[in-house]
Amino acid sequence: MMAAEVRWPCFAAIIFIVTFEVFGNIPLRRFEYKYSFKPPYLAQKDGSVPFWEYGGNAIASAENVRIAPSLRSQKGAIWTKMKTNFDWWEVDIIFRVTGRGRIGADGLAFWYTDSKGAYDGQVFGSSDKWVGLGVFFDSFDNDNKHNNPYIMAIINDGTQEFDHQNDGSTQQMAGCMRDFRNKPFPARVKIEYYQNTLTVLFLNGMTNNEQDFEMCMRAENVILPKYGHFGLSAATGGLADDHDVLHFLTTSLHLPGLAAVPAGGLHVSEEDQRKLSQEYADYQRKLDQQKEEYHREHPEAARKDKDNEFEEWFESDNQRELRQIFTGQSQMFEVLRELNRKLDEVVGRQERTLSLLSSVQASGAQPVATGQVPGQPVLVDTIRRHEVDLVLSNQNTIVNMARDIKTLTQEVHSRSDSILQNQARQPTAQVQSVGYDMVSVINEMRDGLNVVKRDVAAASQRLGGGNGTPAGCPQQTACLSPTIFFIFAALQVAVILGYSFWRDNREAQAKKFY
Repeated sequence: MMAAEVRWPCFAAIIFIVTFEVFGNIPLRRFEYKYSFKPPYLAQKDGSVPFWEYGGNAIASAENVRIAPSLRSQKGAIWTKMKTNFDWWEVDIIFRVTGRGRIGADGLAFWYTDSKGAYDGQVFGSSDKWVGLGVFFDSFDNDNKHNNPYIMAIINDGTQEFDHQNDGSTQQMAGCMRDFRNKPFPARVKIEYYQNTLTVLFLNGMTNNEQDFEMCMRAENVILPKYGHFGLSAATGGLADDHDVLHFLTTSLHLPGLAAVPAGGLHVSEEDQRKLSQEYADYQRKLDQQKEEYHREHPEAARKDKDNEFEEWFESDNQRELRQIFTGQSQMFEVLRELNRKLDEVVGRQERTLSLLSSVQASGAQPVATGQVPGQPVLVDTIRRHEVDLVLSNQNTIVNMARDIKTLTQEVHSRSDSILQNQARQPTAQVQSVGYDMVSVINEMRDGLNVVKRDVAAASQRLGGGNGTPAGCPQQTACLSPTIFFIFAALQVAVILGYSFWRDNREAQAKKFY
């Protein structure tokens, strides 16, 4: 009773310590809207993106930012106007890289640097010799190692030039080969930097399920600038892809207990909230006015929009087929993932069983006889060596028999083809005295007799065990005498010739009738 009273407080203390270790290290999260953009109304009326600057060949619209269009030798970039004011962060990027060709170029880049880069630089559209982190989505294989598309992370202190000839493989900190071009759904990447640990999770766009994120890379002891600019850039070369970024969501991470985040969510002052509400209302009112003016100036377009108002609610045949294809692929992916999980379970059980057998054999335990004291180790009976040899022998016999049957089937097929060819070569304008060519018939009979003779000899050798005496027959007389054999052969030839005469007579009568 005393032991039970002592045990329960110990269990409670252990549970409390484990809970504190697990949940006490979860960082506090705060969404940073000044370092993010997402649709709708991503770009303003004047084409600007709030809190961001873009240049080069980048194009901003209400739905996405096209960093580089699918034209040759295009470069573009977009950067935050302000530096970060937090130490740790997580970035969630949703993007599309699409092109007509099987191979694309050059790629997309994510930046976290001490200062903003150029809008037409040499490294995926931005500046070389940067200070900070660059995560590159390289879609072109410059080193001809057939390892692209590839995702890599490179940290630069401002002194290194990017190794274009080797695709940066000599400078990368970590990476993974993942295909992100021409996917049915947008690709997605999460880049987290927390307590000097860099983690990159990737979703390849085959599904839109957030549970399908894969670990691309993880590196510890990563030192980045304390405050920096976020940026995206892209470039094309002789080949070209559209590099579209739909979402760029930034979340600041704070150590537990060091940042006060209200329980109700993010804290926004009443003045800021009123200002944001007023700006949204003004923008919505201006948008409605512009729509009305456009409809007054273009009544045909307004009538067309009204007619097509409900078409968006229904899908076309092509859309339905694509949706069914993507749904089937998603279901196949789920089934494969479940099979992979079950296979891992089976492998784990097998490994545990093998380890148990190894431990039992290593312990040197002896089999337990009837009436032995329970609790002693028992050796598991395994397959013997002679049993394994017997199984292998039976398997070889089955394989040989299957090979013999296949050979016999091929011979029958070839002979049937030869008979049909001989029949086809016979002239149809006159009646032959013999339906088959006598030479071919004799050759067929000779081959058949030789095959039967070889089979009988082989069977006699097998049954007699190699001593020439067939098993199961008397020692003085043979199982089949030559006289009986030739009588049956003569009967077979007579039947064949009789059938030939009869068939030729039938053909002659049919021709006379017609």
